[in-house]
Amino acid sequence: MKGQSTVDVLAPARLPDAARLLAAGQVVAVPTPRWYMLCARAADLVATSAVFRAKQRPSAKPLLFLIDSPATAEALFDLSDDARLLAGGLWPGDLALRLPWKADAETVAAVGSPALVGCPDGILGRLVALAGEPLVAAVCSISTPAASERDHPALTVDQVVAFGRATGAGIAAVVDGGICPQGRHMTIVDCPAGAAAHLERKGTVHARAVEAALTPPGGPHVG
Repeated sequence: MKGQSTVDVLAPARLPDAARLLAAGQVVAVPTPRWYMLCARAADLVATSAVFRAKQRPSAKPLLFLIDSPATAEALFDLSDDARLLAGGLWPGDLALRLPWKADAETVAAVGSPALVGCPDGILGRLVALAGEPLVAAVCSISTPAASERDHPALTVDQVVAFGRATGAGIAAVVDGGICPQGRHMTIVDCPAGAAAHLERKGTVHARAVEAALTPPGGPHVG
């Protein structure tokens, strides 16, 4: 993977090809409404290490853990009542939940503990489903503090290709989703076990949507 100079551009109809590349241990760039993300199999230590290297990202800064459904979150993580409300109301989508692993779960080193967990929609969500297992992801850009003023998240295929060429990232393919329009971070909500959820970072999912999801049907208004 390291040093690969060419990046195959795939139409969205070729998502099965992207899934096969991931299964073979490759890194693939995938569009979201926010920006392009570097993706790899969560269980593949070599591939996840390649994502860290490409981004010049400290190993102490975990990657995003991507799953296919709230049911998978139930199987792996210790979900509070608030976490279940948020997953039920806002997944799939641009919301990430910080979740503690279950005591008997096999944790993933690249995502740390608690893990930052997403259940994406759109092209990325379809790829996670095709992969049939969790993926890890990170923004297609140099990570801070290594980033310069010119290192911006990739919003187009050309920017992904330029990032791969400049960094020797070893990106096997990029799925062409056109121009990513939002250019903003996901919303993050911390969901500790047995405690109330709290908004950790504002982003593409509005704080009022988080508030609404945390209000049970027929329950009192929160806030």
